[in-house]
Amino acid sequence: MILVISLISFYFLTPVALIYLTHISKTFNKIGAIVMAYAIGLLIGNIGLFPRASAAFKTILAGNPHIPQADLLNYLAAGQINESDLTLNTIGSVQDTIMSIAIPIALPLLLFSLDIKRWLKLAKEAFLSLILGISSLIIVVVAGYFLFKDQIQESWKVAGMLCGIYTGGTPNLAAIGTALEVNPNTFVLTHTYDLVLGSICLLFLLTGAQKLFNLILPHFNENHEHIRIKKIVEESEGIDNYLGMLTKRGSIQLSKALGLSVLILGVSYAISLLMPKSSQTVVIILSITTLGLLLGTNKYISSIEKTFQLGMYLIIVFSLVVSSMADLRSMFQIDFLHLFLYVALVVFGSIIVHVFLSWLFKVDSDTTIITISALTFSPPFIPVVASALKNKEIIITGITSGILGYAFGNYLGVAMAYFLKGF
Repeated sequence: MILVISLISFYFLTPVALIYLTHISKTFNKIGAIVMAYAIGLLIGNIGLFPRASAAFKTILAGNPHIPQADLLNYLAAGQINESDLTLNTIGSVQDTIMSIAIPIALPLLLFSLDIKRWLKLAKEAFLSLILGISSLIIVVVAGYFLFKDQIQESWKVAGMLCGIYTGGTPNLAAIGTALEVNPNTFVLTHTYDLVLGSICLLFLLTGAQKLFNLILPHFNENHEHIRIKKIVEESEGIDNYLGMLTKRGSIQLSKALGLSVLILGVSYAISLLMPKSSQTVVIILSITTLGLLLGTNKYISSIEKTFQLGMYLIIVFSLVVSSMADLRSMFQIDFLHLFLYVALVVFGSIIVHVFLSWLFKVDSDTTIITISALTFSPPFIPVVASALKNKEIIITGITSGILGYAFGNYLGVAMAYFLKGF
């Protein structure tokens, strides 16, 4: 019991400390709470604090994080496993439980604040660039899958995750990884490569992209309709602001949102029971996404402050748990070179295809860059990129693309994974 309480406390309190660090330090803020959570999780999971499974227990687990307690005691009585395996099974049970609830509860909270109808009205001109961006992603993900499918474990699942992460970032990656039951090692390695390659991509978008793309694409049209963007900019820049969540009023409002999120999970679980067992997890995730979007159209629910931040807190919890489950020694037994090449192809190949399509459809360079930024990263990065482009008017296009990516990335990722599985 002490072990269980200690683990739960560690997994839920450490993200609080990381969020606090991002508020008091510009350096930690630039690194980001999710990246720090991954680093800490990998450290904790690989420095010997957790016991190693015996060879017999690894065989019994067969890739699962834990086995039922009754079965465990039978194996222990038969002398097939040892006491350290009991401890490891308890740790795996706690980790699996937190992972199973963190994403399904986080998703509605993330979606409650996304007033889709409002964003659709504000930026119709973003749709063409968004469609081109998603089309570019699909083309490259499919091409990469057929290029690397025989060299990468769970390649069809990786393809689905890449569709998710390059439409909605870490939340969609985590949701799709959960829906597809991706191996933690594959999940962490894929996300690690994304973080490394994504930082290179962001540097390019902030520096040389505009000059290079201006040689090929039309320049931003100065006659674009001017939009009152002050409120939109304030909202996007406040996405990482967790202050005020623990005030009396904030706690009451967030408790209601959390209760509603749990209710959505319950309804989604009930719906999944009508489906074959093999597809139940996918049904739960997609049902949660749909219900979260629908309820987000309710003005009272969408007006609850900090629901997005509460959802992101649970994403950080998930990141800490899944990274602590990753075994670095096993991770690099995966054919990591081909996985790295697949991620690199998607990151940079999708940009090349997107620019080509923008040239065909005469989309200007600034709109192309901001859409790439929105899909590859997330709305908080949009004002930063717009500032580098010296074009504040492009913010609405970027934020709209990012919001729609959050909303529909889960559907795209899961659909893509199961489509490619058939080949």
